[in-house]
Amino acid sequence: MSSATEVGVFVNSVLHYFESTVQQDAACGTPHLALRRRPELSDYTGIVRINGQRDGVVLFTAPRSMLCVMLMCMRDTDMSHDNLCELVGEIANTLWGNARSSFRHQVSISVLSMAHERDAPMVYPLNSRPIVIPIAWRSYQARLVVCLDS
Repeated sequence: MSSATEVGVFVNSVLHYFESTVQQDAACGTPHLALRRRPELSDYTGIVRINGQRDGVVLFTAPRSMLCVMLMCMRDTDMSHDNLCELVGEIANTLWGNARSSFRHQVSISVLSMAHERDAPMVYPLNSRPIVIPIAWRSYQARLVVCLDS
């Protein structure tokens, strides 16, 4: 499976999540490589660790304000830290589920986790370059980061 196909699985997962959960489309910006520094994290990050033919991580990172508005669109009034972690975890879980069905036996998804600090330490595979895909929804900006070894 090519890198573009692999990245496409994750992009489509995130875009479908917005369509089905908040009933509004999100838009994918121009992907770029994070060449000289690690991709910037936002307030909340859902992390999927992948092992198998390709090892790596996939992250969905979003600002608190965006997640709060998403919850409001879902008619949820609980804007607590725990609920925001749960939402970003749900998005990561969606990424995991779609990866699992798309890649079947090629990869195993080992860990789903959340980070809620912009400076949370991230471990990327040594022989990799993170691909950063901007995700725009309303006036908010999130990022999908796909980092698989080559």
